[in-house]
Amino acid sequence: MRVWCRRRPPALRRSPAREIFPDVADKWALLIIEALGERTLRFSEVRDEVEGVSHKMLTQNLRMLERNGLVERKVHPTVPPRVEYTLTGPGRALRTTVDAMCGWTHEHLGHIERARERFDA
Repeated sequence: MRVWCRRRPPALRRSPAREIFPDVADKWALLIIEALGERTLRFSEVRDEVEGVSHKMLTQNLRMLERNGLVERKVHPTVPPRVEYTLTGPGRALRTTVDAMCGWTHEHLGHIERARERFDA
């Protein structure tokens, strides 16, 4: 991916990254990716894992992640239908980045909090 970003940097208007980044960098998308992890979950299980997400936002984000090929949706022909979500290979690869972002947050949280306090004062 580095080579692609160097050839067409995300800052350029015609870079495909400009379309993809807002989707995958959305707070709900990141939390859904983290919640799914290596597991397969039903809609209600994802909702229980991602505290505060509305039914509408969860639906929209799962559809967007599915559209981008990061989540696979499987419908089981039962009554009522059972729908399960799983990260695809690229979704699991993106989860590595999400995990790194979480680690970065924990590592630098004290600095960020102090900077916010100074700024807000």
